[in-house]
Amino acid sequence: MTKFITLFFLLFSAILFAQNNNFNKTITKVKGDLNKDGLIDYVQVLQDSISETAPYKLEIYFAEANGNFKKVVSTTQAIDAQYPDGRNGYYNGNSFYKIDIVKGILSIQNELIRGNFEHKFRYQNGNFELIGFSQVYSDGQGTMGTIDFNLSTGIRIKTTEPYGEDDFPKTNSKQKIMIKPLPKLQDFSPFKNEYY
Repeated sequence: MTKFITLFFLLFSAILFAQNNNFNKTITKVKGDLNKDGLIDYVQVLQDSISETAPYKLEIYFAEANGNFKKVVSTTQAIDAQYPDGRNGYYNGNSFYKIDIVKGILSIQNELIRGNFEHKFRYQNGNFELIGFSQVYSDGQGTMGTIDFNLSTGIRIKTTEPYGEDDFPKTNSKQKIMIKPLPKLQDFSPFKNEYY
């Protein structure tokens, strides 16, 4: 009986370990100095190609002076799964496009059926904090829109304009919306609120 219980726990542990380590496909990897220490860090996006939803995992590694790398962020929430409702389910129109590091800012970019959006994170206050959100979109009915939200200053600008035969007026609105504290990458999920 003791052997059976031991075998059961070993198999159960192996199944749990396998479920947590199916991120077997490297989608992309970018390099750059994220924490302004003069060393080249890297960020990678992995995908669980076995899961029915094909989720992504974003990992950030800081370079150390001895040549090693230290993992500082690992999240499966920052990028929507490729198939949120399963491979045969409803397609929501969001798809991961790429990540970039420009001037120490980490950018996560996604495509929409009609448009795209981007979230920008900067390493500050000991965390990667969301500092910017932008979106370009079409409603599919003759109107094009853009959103540019600088979370550091709180300035959010939204514009719409017609692109078809209809002559809708162009709109331009500017709001000040302070988000405090700024969202941290490890807790972040896109579009969990109306602003970003």
